[in-house]
Amino acid sequence: MQVREVEYAIVGVGTAGLGAYSRIRRKSDNLVLIQHGPYGTTCARVGCMPSKMLIAAADIAHEIDEGDFFGINGTYSVDGKRVFERLKKDRAERFVGGVLKTVEKIPTEYKIEGEAVFVDPHTLQVGDDLQVKAEKIILACGSSPAFHDPFEAIRDEVDSSDTIFELDDLPESIAVVGLGVIALELGQAFHRLGVRTTMFGHTGRIGGFKHPDMQKETMNVLDKELEIVPRGEFIAARKTPEGFELKFERDTGEIVTHTCERVLVASGRESNLRSMNLENSSLELDSRGLPHYDPLTMRCGESHIYVAGDVTEDLPLWHEAYIEGRIAGESALSDSGAREGKRAVPLGIYYTDPQMATVGAFYPELNRDDIVIGRVFMSEGSRHSIYNDARGKMQIYVNKADGRILGAELFGRGAEHMAHTLALAIEYKASVAGMLEMPFYHPCLEEVIKEALYNAKKQLG
Repeated sequence: MQVREVEYAIVGVGTAGLGAYSRIRRKSDNLVLIQHGPYGTTCARVGCMPSKMLIAAADIAHEIDEGDFFGINGTYSVDGKRVFERLKKDRAERFVGGVLKTVEKIPTEYKIEGEAVFVDPHTLQVGDDLQVKAEKIILACGSSPAFHDPFEAIRDEVDSSDTIFELDDLPESIAVVGLGVIALELGQAFHRLGVRTTMFGHTGRIGGFKHPDMQKETMNVLDKELEIVPRGEFIAARKTPEGFELKFERDTGEIVTHTCERVLVASGRESNLRSMNLENSSLELDSRGLPHYDPLTMRCGESHIYVAGDVTEDLPLWHEAYIEGRIAGESALSDSGAREGKRAVPLGIYYTDPQMATVGAFYPELNRDDIVIGRVFMSEGSRHSIYNDARGKMQIYVNKADGRILGAELFGRGAEHMAHTLALAIEYKASVAGMLEMPFYHPCLEEVIKEALYNAKKQLG
């Protein structure tokens, strides 16, 4: 058994791990990076980038479908093989390729490949023949798709976001399990590319909005385009020669039998820490079986162990992962074992159509007696009317005491851009009055922000 002793061990060479490495490597060369599986980050290989490439193709098809309103009539056919050929090529050359170039620049002596598990709080077993003893350990090993009954038994037969982009052609039909970000983005994309798509939820919730009015608006809009079964649970799933046979029990008690060529299980991801023998780490674990940690330092209790990225199951977002990796790296370098880092204004975006975005404080976190809500329907925006797109609404949460903007939920065309504007406003503690002194160009999509702010101003008096 080989034993390697280092000051710092970083488990995972994804976005968070590279963020931690970028900090530690500046001040120390007594470190190792441990990677299990292919390099390239979840975002580039199976997440943000390939999903947006599929969505881009679907959006083009949809724009042609909607062209008649503008007097533009077009005919087209979808070549599924070319859709996936282009996706795989661009993913490999532009996105994964870019990450691999970064990894290749890391000196070989710092990189170890193999699955790491805890032997004791300072020792990691990597494969069969190596133990790494480290003074400080950063856990940034990511997450994997979650499979629950009845799909656990056939997990090698169904697709997840880790496998769906390896298809060679579009299927005739697909069942999408889940109504979260991955499910909605990919389900709508498949639908718009001509795949018969059925989406199944569990609780009736859809997307990431917390306010019940925003939840209702989302379901009302998307249900007009997509076939959505919002509530119930799968009670059976089996592979057949033609594809899959699924049995789904609705909340009414009705049992529906659904057949399809493929199944995409997109009902969440689980931390890879669960397979690291955390019982040997001496860390205090929460009810989920994951380490307690300080989000400002990423340190686990008073230990020498840090977490970063979607191993926490809390903020599975690229920009958050990189921020957390850098914070964990700085904390590990600190003589005290912890250094508080600056967190970004919370920001989440769903690239559905209409887009969904949340920014700042979530509605349930706020005291309802202390806020007013600036509301506006996207139909009130002149630029939205030009696009013949009246779908969606916006809610901005404002502090009654000083008029400061605290958070927002946005559902509509251009939500990704408006969310960034509001994130800046929150970061710099802008008020409703201050924002209304800023120019809003006419006509632009952002004008609906102004209308929501005026609505809040009236309530503030």
